[in-house]
Amino acid sequence: MTSSSNSSSAVRSSAKHAAERIQQHLPPSNPASLSSSSLNLPSKTSIAASINHSPRPKERPSSTASSVSAASPSTRRSGTPVHRSQSKDFDEDNGISPSSLSPSCIIHPGRVRVSVRVRPRNGEELKSDADFADLVELQPEIKRLKLRKNNWNSESYRFDEVFTDTASQKRVYEGVAKPVVEGVLSGYNGTIMAYGQTGTGKTYTVGKIGKDDAAERGIMVRALEDILASASSASSVSVEISYLQLYMETIQDLLAPEKSNISINEDGKTGEVSVPGATLVNIQDLDHFFQVLQVGETNRHAANTKMNTESSRSHAILTVYVRRAMNEKAETGTKSPKPESLGDKGIPRVRKSKLLIVDLAGSERINKSGTDGHLIEEAKFINLSLTSLGKCINALAEGSSHIPTRDSKLTRLLRDSFGGSARTSLIITIGPSARYHAETTSTIMFGQRAMKIVNMVKLKEEFDYESLCRKLETQVDHLTAEVERQTKLRNSEKQELEKRLRECENTFAEAEKNAARSKFLEKENARLELRMKELLKDLEMQKDQCDLMRDKATQLEMNLKNTKQQQLESSGYKEKLADASKVYEKKIEDLVQRVEDEQARSTNAEHQLNEMKNILSNQQKSIHDQEMGNYQYQREFAEATYTYESKIAELQKKLEDEHARSNSAEEQLRQMKSIISDRQVLSQENEETNELKKKLEELSQMYESTVDELQTVKLDYDDLLHQKEKLGEEVRDMKERLLLEEKQRKEMESELSKLKKNLRESETVVEDKRVKEDLPKGPSESGALPGSQRSHGLKKSLSGQRATMARLCEEVGVQKILHLIKSEDLEVQIQAVKVVANLAAEESNQVKIVEEGGVEALLTLVQSSQNSTILRVASGAIANLAMNEKSQDLIMNKGGAQLLAKMVTKTDDPQTLRMVAGALANLCGNEKFLKLLKEEEGIKGLLTMAQSGNIDIIAQVARGMANFAKCETREIMQGRRKGRSLLLEEGSLEWLTSNSHIESASTQRHIELALCHLAQNEANAIDFKRTGSVTEIVRISVESSRDDIRSLAKKILRSNPHFSS
Repeated sequence: MTSSSNSSSAVRSSAKHAAERIQQHLPPSNPASLSSSSLNLPSKTSIAASINHSPRPKERPSSTASSVSAASPSTRRSGTPVHRSQSKDFDEDNGISPSSLSPSCIIHPGRVRVSVRVRPRNGEELKSDADFADLVELQPEIKRLKLRKNNWNSESYRFDEVFTDTASQKRVYEGVAKPVVEGVLSGYNGTIMAYGQTGTGKTYTVGKIGKDDAAERGIMVRALEDILASASSASSVSVEISYLQLYMETIQDLLAPEKSNISINEDGKTGEVSVPGATLVNIQDLDHFFQVLQVGETNRHAANTKMNTESSRSHAILTVYVRRAMNEKAETGTKSPKPESLGDKGIPRVRKSKLLIVDLAGSERINKSGTDGHLIEEAKFINLSLTSLGKCINALAEGSSHIPTRDSKLTRLLRDSFGGSARTSLIITIGPSARYHAETTSTIMFGQRAMKIVNMVKLKEEFDYESLCRKLETQVDHLTAEVERQTKLRNSEKQELEKRLRECENTFAEAEKNAARSKFLEKENARLELRMKELLKDLEMQKDQCDLMRDKATQLEMNLKNTKQQQLESSGYKEKLADASKVYEKKIEDLVQRVEDEQARSTNAEHQLNEMKNILSNQQKSIHDQEMGNYQYQREFAEATYTYESKIAELQKKLEDEHARSNSAEEQLRQMKSIISDRQVLSQENEETNELKKKLEELSQMYESTVDELQTVKLDYDDLLHQKEKLGEEVRDMKERLLLEEKQRKEMESELSKLKKNLRESETVVEDKRVKEDLPKGPSESGALPGSQRSHGLKKSLSGQRATMARLCEEVGVQKILHLIKSEDLEVQIQAVKVVANLAAEESNQVKIVEEGGVEALLTLVQSSQNSTILRVASGAIANLAMNEKSQDLIMNKGGAQLLAKMVTKTDDPQTLRMVAGALANLCGNEKFLKLLKEEEGIKGLLTMAQSGNIDIIAQVARGMANFAKCETREIMQGRRKGRSLLLEEGSLEWLTSNSHIESASTQRHIELALCHLAQNEANAIDFKRTGSVTEIVRISVESSRDDIRSLAKKILRSNPHFSS
């Protein structure tokens, strides 16, 4: 044990000495950075690794951009990093080259990349801005965006990426975030941030979870998906996240809501910003990240405003920490043997990078967002923090010496993202509507200024002293254990040798004792030999005497055997005869007893068969009663009964045969007795006995088969009883279902009565409104009611109707109302369709109707019903639902356009045709369905309905033509369509030209707008000349009541060479 402790202390002292020699070449650091192990090594040291990095073409570093830098980890990490300096007298004996501790690195500039994304128009903008062009014009091929100042002038801006409203989430991620994520995986810090007006799609772009639909996933999920994929391929990578929100200038932890007002720490030496109070979660896989992100989104502040139903009221910051241990073999590319000590490998290194994904709250104006109360306070803090961020961006873009990062906590958290060492990618989101011209312009200018900022991107690599200390401690423990093991081995060998020496000494002492004893034994042996010779002589004498006695005994035995043989021969024959007769009599008695037992068993079997017959007869009676209600089972049971009766008859016959056989066996036994009494030859008696045994065996086999058949009959009887019980259970279940259906029918009748009552109330309200409006003036009134009073009454009645419909929807439910549409009662169908139509007029109810299958039910009703009222009301409900994009997809997928077009031949009611034309006009406003509408004769149906001459129908047809032409023009301008317009193939141009002078101002405006949009397509110029529609364009440019339409017509005449000539 003494040698073991000395060896262990020697190993530990040598390891400690090696560590002290390493520490001599390091500058003095904070004592707190020393490890708790006995090696006394610094825990961490931050270095900037000298690794060549290939940046993107726009971010190519200059040849002179290199300096010495040391990146400090955030205060959440243990240990204090220190700078490393080269030392020429570094200890080469330990195997650590000075170049491995070199702090030199390549620092290259990286400009902030800015992308822009335009969201699609929403339903409100499609209604209000249907006649106006988009505020922005995108040119993604050349990465430019044109911002319209007015109808003639526009400004062009260049960005790194330009995404249209049809760009997928995957394309946005690959263009904006993927380069940053790849840099983070290589050891660089990165930032991805979304900026824009409220309601423009920032949260959708960045934070959309998309757990059910992978195509909808935002930047957060896709970035973590790539990082976790890289971590799964390398075991030395760890991923941790924190999720914070900045709400009213306080930092809150979204993963631990109880943590609020978290402070920000700033390193005095490096200036690095950290949030030590944030909760860190180690992410294992993508499903784990989904759960964590869902918890954070649930705790985030959001509110409903006029501009966005789920407006974010806080800035969300997702921080991803990636730690990757560097492999010396992977870095150098050489195949060096795996080192086992400090002298072989040196100090391991680790790369630490950080990714910030920031979803900023949208800037908003109170007069447009409609916020009040506490929401105003939230908007103030949001706008203040965004203003501070804008000031910092302006100062960095202008190269100012003072950057006001301390004006807001947001700018302090993003200090490294703008003007720091992180690779930053910014995406700005804007809307297409001209109503937000100022907000869109401000967002674009913010992005333009951010593009001027250049960050100094650098790699962050540290010495991993913690793993080195753990490795050295492991080696020391291993060597100590090895020394102790060797010491124990030597001690055990020493003990073994001492034991063997003692055994040899004992053996030598025993050998000496044995030598003295051997002399004594030799003397005793000589004496015993003499004594043995004397005894041999005595034995020979006794042997001779024994031989004489043996001869006498043999002679006496021979005499005794002869006498016994004579006695046996005299009495043997008599005894054999008596014994044989007794044996045969006993066997015959046994056979008689067996035959009697067999008869008793046969009698018992007959008795059991009789009982079975009685049971079966009773069962037949009960089954006969059962068969009165179930004819099918009666027939099967009758067949089974017949089968069993036949089997029983066969068994009876077999029993009778067995009885006859038993009688014959008795006769044979009597004959056997007589034969035995006559004492015939023994051989004949044996043969007859054997035959009798065979017959008895046959009887026993027949009895066993009979018993088996009886058991089979019993089993069949049990099956019949089981079938009877099963039939009874089925009858009971049928009764319960009938009772349940009766209860449901009564509930439906009560709900129907409530529905009729509510409809009568709503119709009464509408009738009272009409009666009041039609009442003549009283003698005391000086004139008609003022317009304000009439509008107030109308609003009051409409609000009453809406309240009635809302109450009806809550009490009855949309699903039950849609179920009543399928009722066979015509009155019920009419009332149910009216309720659905009234509910479809409200945008809030349209989603519920679509989700419950209302579109399919209405289309089926229109196709199958012949009632004019049902057709009119159902067409109106479809027209209301056709304003919703999801409903439009369902209507077109179910063949709704073709069905609506065929309504022209099904009815001539003007109100019904007006509803149908309105539905088709709404569908014409969707770019995806233009070709399908043409193929399903939707345009032809509109023109056919216009021939009715009804001014309301013509107004809807004109609106549909205008929507169709506008969508075609947008596709042509975006390069997705070429060639002649689809409207011209159906003769729409002639109809538009002939009806351009209609009296209705709104209808004339739609016709003029449709003509102008068609004229913008140069492929339609020949048709315009052929039909004389060029004259109408000239007239519109002069006489149109709308300034924008006149300006558009003038622009067409100037730009189209076919028209100018």
